[in-house]
Amino acid sequence: MSACPPVETGPVGVTLARLGRATLVGAGPGDADLLTVRAVRAIQSADVVLYDALIDPAILDLAPIGARRIDVGKRCGRHAMQQTAINRLIVKEALAGAHVVRLKGGDPLVFGRGGEELDSLRLAGVPVAVVPGVTAACAAAASLQIPLTHRDMSRSLHFVTGHGSDGSLPNHDWAALARSGGTLAAYMAGRTLPAVAERLIAAGMSGATPAVAVENAARPNERRLFGTLADLPAALTKAGFVGPTLVLIGAVVGLAEERTALERLAA
Repeated sequence: MSACPPVETGPVGVTLARLGRATLVGAGPGDADLLTVRAVRAIQSADVVLYDALIDPAILDLAPIGARRIDVGKRCGRHAMQQTAINRLIVKEALAGAHVVRLKGGDPLVFGRGGEELDSLRLAGVPVAVVPGVTAACAAAASLQIPLTHRDMSRSLHFVTGHGSDGSLPNHDWAALARSGGTLAAYMAGRTLPAVAERLIAAGMSGATPAVAVENAARPNERRLFGTLADLPAALTKAGFVGPTLVLIGAVVGLAEERTALERLAA
């Protein structure tokens, strides 16, 4: 990209900087094959790419050779850049005339802080578009080959975060979640699963409810650990999952265990 933004002439001959634009792109769980066609097109037209941690290098390679690539990823215990700084940087680059692609894991609007970035861009008057991505719960369900909803055992699906902005467990309505009878997808719950399980069981959910923890869903290094709501927290701690971990809780998880058992018998 040129060091100076492109210019155009205003109605009275005044030279004006041409306004850029921003696109918030969901990169899915990390596998480049799960990108949407629209996501690929956005990345291929980028002048600047601000990317999250764990974005596959193959996805970054879709950007033009001359596009600047800036790591703004958040990792356990370390932030490359604070969210407020990311917001300012997207706006700054767009106001300088660039097409800024904010490349985010999963879906930008599912626990991706896309709402905060949208607010900043709108406030600055920057044109912005959003490209959805495959969110972790859907990726994990596809990998496990289980339905997140099932008309005989789960008629609702609930996405919750396993930690708040300060790292502690948010104060969800645990009683409502426990009595819903649906599937619970707890994002970023690897460290807080003991507290999640404690609150759900105290609210009336059976400790025997099937549960599975999935680390790096749909990636080559995916790991999964099955158990029950009561015993999975201790097993997960022992297993030492360190990557992004999603926990699915509900009767549908038992279908994956049944399928695995049948496959063993068939072998």
